[in-house]
This record gives sequence, C-alpha cells and structure tokens, in this order.
Amino acid sequence: MTIAEKILARAAGLPSVKAGDVVEPKVDLAMSHENAALVINQFNEIYQGTMLPAHVWDPSRIAIIFDHRVPAESWKTANNQRKVRQFVTAQGIGKFHEIRGDEGGICHQILPENGYVRPGALVLGTDSHTTSHGALGTFAMGIGATEMASVWALGVALNVEVPATIKVNIKGKLPSRVYAKDIILHLIGKITANGASFKVLEFHGSTIRRMSVSERLTLCNMAVEAGATSGIVPADAETLRYLKEEAGVKERIAMLDADADAVYERTVEIDVTKLVPQVACPHTVDNVKPVSAVAGKKLDQIVIGSCTNGRFDDLEIAAKILRGKKVARNVRLLIFPASGRIYQRAMEAGIIQTLARSGAVIMNSGCGCCLGIHQGALADTEVALTTTNRNFKGRMGNPNAEVYLCSPATAAASAITGQITNPQKGGK
Repeated sequence: MTIAEKILARAAGLPSVKAGDVVEPKVDLAMSHENAALVINQFNEIYQGTMLPAHVWDPSRIAIIFDHRVPAESWKTANNQRKVRQFVTAQGIGKFHEIRGDEGGICHQILPENGYVRPGALVLGTDSHTTSHGALGTFAMGIGATEMASVWALGVALNVEVPATIKVNIKGKLPSRVYAKDIILHLIGKITANGASFKVLEFHGSTIRRMSVSERLTLCNMAVEAGATSGIVPADAETLRYLKEEAGVKERIAMLDADADAVYERTVEIDVTKLVPQVACPHTVDNVKPVSAVAGKKLDQIVIGSCTNGRFDDLEIAAKILRGKKVARNVRLLIFPASGRIYQRAMEAGIIQTLARSGAVIMNSGCGCCLGIHQGALADTEVALTTTNRNFKGRMGNPNAEVYLCSPATAAASAITGQITNPQKGGK
C-alpha cells in the first residue's frame, strides 16, 4: 500500500484498502479557523429536534486557530470570533489558539510547531491548505463546514474515497538560491493545476531526504494547487528531530512509509540540479516560468510570509539578501511571520530588525496579506510579487490587479530593485 492507503486502512479498522474504495475512517485531529463559526451552526443543526446534548465527540482531538481575520476587521468578524470562544469554553476544547503574540499564528504552522500532527495520523481541516501537514507523514486534507460538523459529532469521516497516489521522485542538489518553493512551482507547471486532482502526491528522493520540515511544509502546502487531495512526505529522521526538538513531543513517535510494492498511478521524476528560480504568473498557479522570462516586471507590492513561506528559515533567507540594502522607492514590502513563536525567534536573531531597517513593514502573524481581506489589498492595475500560494483573479483583494508567486529569495532580491529579479544575479 501507499502511505495514504496505509493511514486510511488503519483509521478505518481494515487490513488493507486500495484506490477507489470508500471508507469511514476515525479522525485523529479536526482543525478549523474562524470558519468554525459556520461549523458550529451546522453542528447545532444536527442536534435540533433531538433530546441529545450537543457535545463534540472528543474535545482533545479538535484544534481551532484564529488566523484569517486577525485582529478582527469588522463587527461581524468580532461577533463570530466571540461565538467561537464561547463554544470552545463550553466544549472544553484545549487546542485553541487566540489572537496572541506568543502562541498565535497561522493554523498550518500552529499544528506542527505544537506537536499536534504526528506521522500516520488522519488530519482533516476546514481549509484547503490542510494538505500542509502531510509534511510530517500524515494524510491531511481539506473538507467543508458541513462535513466537519459531522466529524465533530461522530469522530468519523463519512464516505471517503481512497485516492490514487502519484509518486514524485525528486533528486539532485539544489543550486544556490533555489528552494522548495521553486521545486513545487516547477512541479505544478509540469503537471498542471489539474494534474493531481483527487490524487495524493507522495514525495520521495534524495532531495526530499535532505529537506527540513519547513521546506517539506512548503511542498505539501501547495500540493492542493495541483488539485491534490493530500501531499505526503514519508516520516524519517528529520521528522523525528523536528517533533522532538522543535515541537517538544515527548511520546514515542511511530514511523510509516509506503510498501516497496505499493501501486502508484504514475511516477513523476524531477532532477533539480539545474533548476532555476521559478515564478507563477497571473492568473493561475500553473502558469510557471523561469524568473528570467519575467525579469524586469515593475512591482508595487512584495509580500514575504504566509503558511507557505513564513517560517524562520524563509525570513532568514530574505534578511540575508536585504541586510544593508533598502527596499526600492514606490515599492511596499510586507513581512508576516507564520506564527508568534517564529516572530519572537526572528526578533531574537535580529532578523526582524534587519528587515525593518531595509524598509519592510512587519505585520502580525495571520492570513490577511495573502487574502487581501484587511491587510495588503492591491489597487487597480497594481502588481504584487508574493511568497504565498495562490494568484487567482481577486487574490489579495482586487480582481483588477496581478499577483506573481515566488520564493523568499526572489521576493527579497526583487524588493531591492523594484522589479522581478533573479536572486542568483541580483540582491548580492
């Protein structure tokens, strides 16, 4: 079996499963952010007209994180957040992360850094980028509010079709200033935005084995941009190191890998030895070109951060390029770390100071700049270059603007020149 098949078989209490089977697996962790307010509405409807108490199946297996609209930008959001707080208190949900500078942040960073995600687990979240958590050897996928309400009530995911798996074998040593973000953009450009629809991307190869969990999170985060149900990296020594040393996990951690005779739909081979920095151009994530093809494009705003590239190493990469330099005039550089913990670590390392001295604006941890909901919205005809994960029309708040996607290195080098710049040639 593949990793996904092994996890779903275990969760469903079956000796084995194969692609196309329909199962009802037990859920190890159910995550929501502010859209928990919608889930609460659906959850309460389940119990209307019954004599049963509206209690979640297991409060210790539910995580709720405020991140999409923090701090609240409107009275409606504030009311919804209060509703969630009241629900969390009434249900005894302990894995609740408020709007705080010490333990708050983006849900897809909060779960791994707090050790909530373990290899072999089934993780469901009411957010499409729940695929991120496959970086730790889990089967993690996004679901809707109504589906999540039934999970809260039953602890079981209903009618899950076991997806086929595409094996992605990545080998070679990455060139200077080429990173995991460039790899995943290259892969999406290669197989298209529909190339892995309702499939799992299972990452293997020498390049993957050398990657940190942070880099693996970048790959799995954007697996959904190829249409994937989940992205998975097999658990290994790096997974154990991260969970023990960075997430503080004390318990024994089980390892899980695919069988040698696992059945894959197909295999995609990538050699990164000569890979160059990549850019996804408007208005689709698979409209990928080498940075040289769009170099010189004038920019209005640059964003470094998000659940894709807002971790410590991402900020460190940007700071090394920007140290002693200034952001170009008429360009806005916004930085938003993925969590309060990362923000504090970056301050202690002097990274935040370096970025601020260059002219960057340091934002709170959250999703505002990625979505353009209440931070970083673009004006008509403006052009943004960002380390986030989507560049659809209307992303960052304006359908009349353009959004390009890139790595932190490309973003930082471009901030200095005010135009899309190859980090291998600019930002020295």
